Amino acid sequence: MNTTPFFADFDSNSQEFVLAGVIRPHSVDEIAASIFMLKEAIDDVRGVLYINVKRLVQMNNTAFQAFARVVLDTCRTRSDLRFVVVTSSVVGWTGRMFKHLSNIEPRVTVEVYDSGFYPGQSFVEDTSFIPILRTQTRMTWRHERSILSRHGMRPGIVMADICCGIGDFAMLVKKEFRPTRIVALDHSQASLAYAREVAASFSVADIEYTYGDASEMLLEDNQFDLVTCRHSLQIFNRPDVLLKELLRICKPGGRVYITNEKNSHCLGEPCSQSIQWTYNEVAKLFSHFEMDVELGPKSRRYLTDAGFEDILVESFMVTNLDGDPQDFADVIAAWENVYAGQMAVKRGDPPEFIERFRQGFRDHIFAALHPKGYAGWPIWAASGRKPS
Repeated sequence: MNTTPFFADFDSNSQEFVLAGVIRPHSVDEIAASIFMLKEAIDDVRGVLYINVKRLVQMNNTAFQAFARVVLDTCRTRSDLRFVVVTSSVVGWTGRMFKHLSNIEPRVTVEVYDSGFYPGQSFVEDTSFIPILRTQTRMTWRHERSILSRHGMRPGIVMADICCGIGDFAMLVKKEFRPTRIVALDHSQASLAYAREVAASFSVADIEYTYGDASEMLLEDNQFDLVTCRHSLQIFNRPDVLLKELLRICKPGGRVYITNEKNSHCLGEPCSQSIQWTYNEVAKLFSHFEMDVELGPKSRRYLTDAGFEDILVESFMVTNLDGDPQDFADVIAAWENVYAGQMAVKRGDPPEFIERFRQGFRDHIFAALHPKGYAGWPIWAASGRKPS
C-alpha cells in the first residue's frame, strides 16, 4: 500500500493543475476523475496552463500516457493555449519524462522550479566553504546546546533538520539529545555527500540524509515533533514559503526552531567604525541577491504570520572569547573571500569599494586576535508551536 497518496487539484486563480504523490494506476479508469479535472482546467484557462509536478514522487507509464494524450490533443485543437510543466531538480525524472512532450510539441515547455528560486545559492553552496561551516557550527553549538531544550528538543523525539548543510548540527544533536529519528534534508548534493562521509567515519548510520528542495519537500504532513532550520530563512528570497513547509511537516503541538542573523550588528573593538561600515554593506550586498541577513529580529513576525503560536525568541553573541580566537578569525576570513570576492564582483562593485569593504573584515579579524580585543557575531534563535 502506498504511504504517499495520489493528489490532483486545479487552482483557477493561478491557472495551475497540480499532480502529487504516487500515481501508479493499473488502468486509466482509476485516474478518470483526474483526467476529467485536467480537461475541465483546459476549458477554463486562456494563455498558459501550468502543470505542477514538483511533488510527484512516482508515475507509471499508464498515467503518463493518459495525461500526455490530453495535453497533446489540446495543442492540436487550441492554438491559444500553452502548457508549462513545472518540476524540480529533486524529482529530476519528471523533467526527463515531460521533456519528451516538449520535443513533440513546441507549445509544451518544462521549467525546473528551483533552478532560479535561490538567487544566492551558488555562493552558499560553494564547497570551499565546508571547513568554515564546520567551524561556525562548533562556535554556535556552545550556545545552542544550552537553549535547545527550551525550544522543543528532548530525548526520544522524531526530528527533521531542514537545510542541514554538511550535517554537523544533526550529528551533534544525535550525540547530545538522542532523538529516535533524524531526517536531515538539503538541496546541495556536495554538502550531503560530505555529511554522509562524516557520519560514516563516526559509524553513525541512523541519520537519514536526504536530497530535497526545502520549499517543496517530498515529506509527509504532520510527522516531526521538532523541525529545525538554521541560518537558512535568511538566504531564501521567499522565507514565508519555506516556513509554510516547515509548519506542514511538523506535528500538531510540535515546534519549529529557526536561527538567523542580523549582520549589521556584527561588532568589534578596536576599529569599530570600519567594522560597522563593512557589515552594514554586507546587509546591502545580500539584499541585492534577494537574501536578508538582517532577518534575525524579524523571526517573531515571520513565525506569527506563518500561523505558529507560543513563540519564543532569544539571541546570543558568538565571540572571540568563546574558544580559540583563531576560529573566529578564520570564519571572518572566509566571509571576506566570498562576500568581498565572489559576491561583490558579481554585483559589479568598483575596486575602491571592494578594498574598503575588505578592510572592515580585516579589522574584524584584528579585533578577534588582539590580546585586548573583542569581536562579536549575533544570532537570533526562535521557535513556534504548531497549533493542535
